[in-house]
Amino acid sequence: MKALVYHGPGRSAWQDTPDPEIRDAADAIVRVEAASICGTDLHILKGDVPDVPPGTVLGHEAVGEVVETGSAVRGVRPGDRVLVSCISACGSCRFCREAAYGQCTGGGGWILGHTVDGTQAEYVRVPFADMSLHPLPESVDSREAVLLADIFPTAYEVGVLAGRVRPGDTVAVVGCGPVGLAAIATAQLFSPSRIVAVDVAPTRLEAAKRLGADAIATAGEAEQLVADLTGGLGADVAIEAVGLPAAFELCARMVRPGGHLANVGVHGSPAALHLEDLWSRNLTLRTGLVDTSSTPTLLRMLIDGTLPASSLVTHTFELGRTAEAYDVFGRAADTGALKVVLLGEPPHDTLSVRTGEPV
Repeated sequence: MKALVYHGPGRSAWQDTPDPEIRDAADAIVRVEAASICGTDLHILKGDVPDVPPGTVLGHEAVGEVVETGSAVRGVRPGDRVLVSCISACGSCRFCREAAYGQCTGGGGWILGHTVDGTQAEYVRVPFADMSLHPLPESVDSREAVLLADIFPTAYEVGVLAGRVRPGDTVAVVGCGPVGLAAIATAQLFSPSRIVAVDVAPTRLEAAKRLGADAIATAGEAEQLVADLTGGLGADVAIEAVGLPAAFELCARMVRPGGHLANVGVHGSPAALHLEDLWSRNLTLRTGLVDTSSTPTLLRMLIDGTLPASSLVTHTFELGRTAEAYDVFGRAADTGALKVVLLGEPPHDTLSVRTGEPV
């Protein structure tokens, strides 16, 4: 098969690789129908995630068809259409028993495209298939469903739930990439009084408005705007969805005393925690890796048409055109890219591949 293989910082190639094989009785082999590129993949290519070894197939988000299962798999069978979760869960360790699958100590957690070969390939081996695959009805568009592999549960769990968004809150979301936009969409489930979206790219701020942000601001304007909207108190919840020190420190300055700061972004360099300013403000700081325990709930919402996933997909490419797809996604400020989806052949849905053109 062919796959996108990481060869060290700044280097990757779409190349021939061995077909995946069943290694454990709990494995499944999935033919990739759709995969997507995550900001974490860009961090890996930059060298920000040094525990990814060269030779690893990248990617941790996919929709596909089961083609083979190990002898212990009971929840899916060949021919089933499935969502591949970005988190693999053994199901029996202490953390999995608490539904904290991202912290799995039984060989799972974030492993796809990290410590084992990932989803940006024609086929992928999925460990712990019964816990890590979600059956999909044929009616669900693969380009929407793939967003539930990572960005929607990440935004909802690590941003909205960890940030404890409540009715009447003022919520500031710093970073309006795909995860930030998903946080804006899912924060509305809890009826905040206002959501302030912060970004440097006008196209992303416009996308934030379309998804329900009540106010938008650049980084230089955000503190004053939030102060004006809250009578000087600050945001009840600040969600950091960039992964840059400046974004984290901006969130810390904007959140009110007694408020919550939820860090979602993947950080490749240190960020200052100004305890000389924060020690007396009763803040709650939450960090975390997504558990994907909310995926079944979000999937029901997608099937019911109440989750605005389609508006986040701006570009599609054939699976073999990963170099072009990464270039478009990596230059999002210039290209207007939000979520870039890679479609395998043949896709289950009947809509045509647009080969990199906006959808």
